[in-house]
Amino acid sequence: MRRLRILTWQVHGNYLYYLTHAPHEFFVLSKPGQPPGYAGRAGTLPWGDNVHDCPVASLGRQSFDCVLFQSRAHYEHDRHEILTEAQRRLPRIYLEHDPPLQHPTNTVHPVDDPSVVIVHVTHYNALMWDCGNVPTRVVEHGVRVPDDIEWSGELPRGVAVINHLERRGRRLGADVFAAWRRAVPLDLYGMDAPASAGLCELPYADLLPAVARHRFFAHPVRYTSLALALCEAMMLGLPVVGLATTELPRIIRDSGAGYVDTELARLVDVSRELIRDRGRAQELGRKARTYARERFAIGRFASDWDAVFREATA
Repeated sequence: MRRLRILTWQVHGNYLYYLTHAPHEFFVLSKPGQPPGYAGRAGTLPWGDNVHDCPVASLGRQSFDCVLFQSRAHYEHDRHEILTEAQRRLPRIYLEHDPPLQHPTNTVHPVDDPSVVIVHVTHYNALMWDCGNVPTRVVEHGVRVPDDIEWSGELPRGVAVINHLERRGRRLGADVFAAWRRAVPLDLYGMDAPASAGLCELPYADLLPAVARHRFFAHPVRYTSLALALCEAMMLGLPVVGLATTELPRIIRDSGAGYVDTELARLVDVSRELIRDRGRAQELGRKARTYARERFAIGRFASDWDAVFREATA
């Protein structure tokens, strides 16, 4: 079967990197100066040869098989302002990265067109959105980590990976993280991490080895989608300690790879246990690694997305 030509945007760089493991050609829109949403294939990620920079100025001369929207702004504005009439008639997929943020149960999805397919990244997200009569699919995360990087747990500390934690506030658990780290040693990586007394943002190639040195992965988030960093950490062999919210309780229940609770004091107790007992952390981490390598396998992820693209363009 021939490789499809898919037009899209860079909204979440790491997700796009994993998405492009699907066996197709991806054309990523760019503008001069690389403003947010238009960075093309820029950045430190190891993009494959099937990822192509697509300047907006040349869009009208290009042909595609499918358009993959990844944000409301691009769907509502770019669809009309920069796509040609022929491109607007192409099969369309809307990749929804998040649960509804305005109201957790009563928010109607902005895509109200039964000819579009909405793809959710977790079953929890799909449950919470009101998508009406628009067809939906769920493609769970897929990640990959280098074979030569795995958990060592040498640092008796937890680690969290969250971008812009200070700015995103309570929803991402900024207050929870601050209280948690007052009780146990926790490190934070991510964009603008120093604003939350964290360390720094590391390039993709350096982040995984740094995370692997920590005793456990901390997840203080109240309400969000499932973090790719959490999937990567589990695949490295880190146990997870986090709030019992969104998709995470199901993952911990199915894997036995950590602890979740809605009471921070209990998470603090478990954190202290793992810091004291490296053997217990290693035991849970083995379960995390085994589970993640099956559920979040990049081959399964690429195959699921291939099926979505084939169905949409059939």
